[in-house]
Amino acid sequence: MRVSRLYVAGALNVGGRVELVGDAAHYVRSVLRLKQEQSIMLFNGRGGEYLGRFSEVSRKIVRVEIEQFVDRDVESPLAIRLGLGISRGDRMDWAVQKAVELGVTQLTPLVTERCVIKFNDDKKLQRLQHWQHIVQHATEQSGRTVCPMLGEVADLADWAGAQQGLRVFLDPYAELSLADLEPENSCVTLLSGPEGGFSEQERIIAKAAGFVPVRMGARILRTETAVLSALTAVQTLWGDFR
Repeated sequence: MRVSRLYVAGALNVGGRVELVGDAAHYVRSVLRLKQEQSIMLFNGRGGEYLGRFSEVSRKIVRVEIEQFVDRDVESPLAIRLGLGISRGDRMDWAVQKAVELGVTQLTPLVTERCVIKFNDDKKLQRLQHWQHIVQHATEQSGRTVCPMLGEVADLADWAGAQQGLRVFLDPYAELSLADLEPENSCVTLLSGPEGGFSEQERIIAKAAGFVPVRMGARILRTETAVLSALTAVQTLWGDFR
């Protein structure tokens, strides 16, 4: 019988107990409809997972007794950092979700010239919380035991200047492909633009920061398709798709 997986924040220890609250408790009671004495796999995104058993499932309390640590690692040997130009609505959500499934290590939403969404401080916090939930749920679904790091919303120039190692940005007009490059120290940083791509000034900024323009075939891809294709390509060339 398949055992459901659930992300929980905080420390997990064999012999300890965890009380699930909020959305997690609702999910167990009303969606999974799990009962007392049934099993659940918990993880906190820090590596490995914990097999637990429900000691109580009621309207007031959902409690798990942790019985066993499972040292399971499904992370790619390739560390992938992704700077993702913010796009509208479902496109951004979809790109974040698939990036997690495809093994991204760190993801930073970037404000670019052609970004159509305007952020104040409250909006930034709201969107970051929304994307963090997507990261956590995608980690659950994909069987990963380490949650990718979600960085603060940043300006492209500030983020690009802080990156090291092999740095590439997706450009349909580039001459090189990913197959022409090699990662440094099993790490690669990808930069992908929003709808409409990068402006000429942003291309200059990226190149000055050491990013190499690469193309993903002869066709122009939508922003969410470009991210999916690039992550699949780097995992195939240098990661765990080999």
